[in-house]
Amino acid sequence: MDYLNQNISMNLKRIRLARGYSLDTVAEQTGVSKSMLGQIERGEANPTIGILGKIVSGLRVELTDLVETPRERVYPVSRKWLAPTKEAADKYKIFTYFPYEKGRNFELYAFEILPGAVYASGSHGENTKEYLIVQKGELSLSVEGTEYIVGEGDAIRFDTDKEHFYGNHGQTLLQIVCVFYYPA
Repeated sequence: MDYLNQNISMNLKRIRLARGYSLDTVAEQTGVSKSMLGQIERGEANPTIGILGKIVSGLRVELTDLVETPRERVYPVSRKWLAPTKEAADKYKIFTYFPYEKGRNFELYAFEILPGAVYASGSHGENTKEYLIVQKGELSLSVEGTEYIVGEGDAIRFDTDKEHFYGNHGQTLLQIVCVFYYPA
């Protein structure tokens, strides 16, 4: 499940329970089957825009009420729920834990780069920064033509207003946690 389906799952259930509705009541009001609603709430379905339109109309809520990051004080994200948001077969996978959200000036990602692979990233704009922690392996980071080697358990911060490259020249999977920061 990606973060968007997770948001929909949590928000639909929150809205339903806050109104004291059963799945049968929501199905009656939206025209979406009880089984589909249950699958959406459990994160087992990827609802189409048509299904979301029926839910929004039937419950008289805005689409953003379903897709925005849930307002819970504690918001767990399990790796097993996430599908890669970017990937290239036999090269890399990028997982989004906390994507862009209005009012928050950071994003959180996990990178997996296979041995011998490189992930190229363009500029993210003026005054942006990345903070990386290498969880496993060794990162070869190229920024403005200079290469930096970052070992397992080590971290690096750099400006991301220029193209940069993440390389894995080792023999094992490279795993990185990335916090992308931009001014508010």
